[in-house]
Amino acid sequence: MVPVDIVLARLLALHPKRIDLSLDRMWRVLDRLNHPERRLPPVIHVAGTNGKGSTVAFLRAILEAAGFGVHVYTSPHLVRFNERIRLARPGGSVLVEDDELVDALATCERLNAGDPITFFEITTAAAFLLFARHPADVLLLEVGLGGRLDATNVVDRPIATVITSVSHDHHEFLGDTIELIAAEKAGILKRGVPAIIAPQSQQALSVIERHAERLRAPLRIGGKHWSATPDRDRMVFRDGNGVMELPAPRLFGRHQLDNAGTAIATLRCIHALRIPDTAIEQGLTSVEWPARMQRLARGRLAELAPEGAELWLDGGHNPDGGLAVANALADLDRRDARPLILIVGMLANKDCQGFLMKFAGLARAVIAVPVRQDTALPSEEIVQIARRIGIPAENCDSVGEALAAATSLGLDPAPRILITGSLYLAGEVLAANGLPCLIHPLE
Repeated sequence: MVPVDIVLARLLALHPKRIDLSLDRMWRVLDRLNHPERRLPPVIHVAGTNGKGSTVAFLRAILEAAGFGVHVYTSPHLVRFNERIRLARPGGSVLVEDDELVDALATCERLNAGDPITFFEITTAAAFLLFARHPADVLLLEVGLGGRLDATNVVDRPIATVITSVSHDHHEFLGDTIELIAAEKAGILKRGVPAIIAPQSQQALSVIERHAERLRAPLRIGGKHWSATPDRDRMVFRDGNGVMELPAPRLFGRHQLDNAGTAIATLRCIHALRIPDTAIEQGLTSVEWPARMQRLARGRLAELAPEGAELWLDGGHNPDGGLAVANALADLDRRDARPLILIVGMLANKDCQGFLMKFAGLARAVIAVPVRQDTALPSEEIVQIARRIGIPAENCDSVGEALAAATSLGLDPAPRILITGSLYLAGEVLAANGLPCLIHPLE
């Protein structure tokens, strides 16, 4: 068998790297594959700027706790491409194995016959082929970029659509206003299909409501039809069916209440699934989603951190993501005050200043590191941006060196260190740390 990394590298090299939002190429390859998108299990389609992956993780954890077989499609991956495709199995879904993935990719490449197609499109087609080959009760399908013209938006009759928090990101593809971005996300709404909407700005919500009205898609809006709020160390979920007192989500941060609430609201409006309350409770406490306020308590990099320090990892990379993480860190600081050090690597197409501004007054220092991507923002520029907004900054050549620099600061008490700014950096960190991608719950 050809190694999966070799196949993926060939696809990356042969096909256009530039994103070109269109469904024409998808329809062509799916037609040659005899339309696997028509043979999928019932689909829950999830779009949004921030929180898509966490919401999908909550949905999977709850559904599997209820005994359902669940396929999952997410992107990007952190360490291995196989993370993007989970196949339903008794006892819980598993990452697709290399031999099945290579076979599906080879089939798609052969039938595409060298026609133009992007890497995301051909790998999405391969995922649909795999999902169609294996039985499952539900497919959780995460949008890659935008929604209206995303490669996943060939599913014409999902059982529910979900839009998580909408904010600024990918301006070059989706537009430079919240209204334009929200319109792209709302492109996944389907006629008559219930749509569950996370709490939104009024600008985004107005656009989504107009799209839903035109399609007569029933809406369940966070803050209006349902809510998820903290109550000491627990979570209270309210909707038209009543009040649920639940354990706090295992994923840490106030923003995860909205993501958990979005997942619960989704499942409670799909009556055919009949999710017991006990499965919701179990899902909230067992959910795993790496690089989202993940505590790195063990591993090679953790051992390089200053003695007694806390080491955290989050893949946030836009201003709203930065605000969510900054709020989570502020909550941690109220429980246990420590100086905060940020180790930051970002891509050049992200709003680095907008992101770092959320940590002004909270971070003691920024240590900038490179990200191994062609489109990475030079670490020297991150230093300049941090200093402009009043955060002392320096740059290092690696995360390991950055941890050594944090040690040399001699902070007392030992610092809280957050590695952040990019999911690509998060993947590098998890690989370098040398442990399985597990979530360590807050202690």
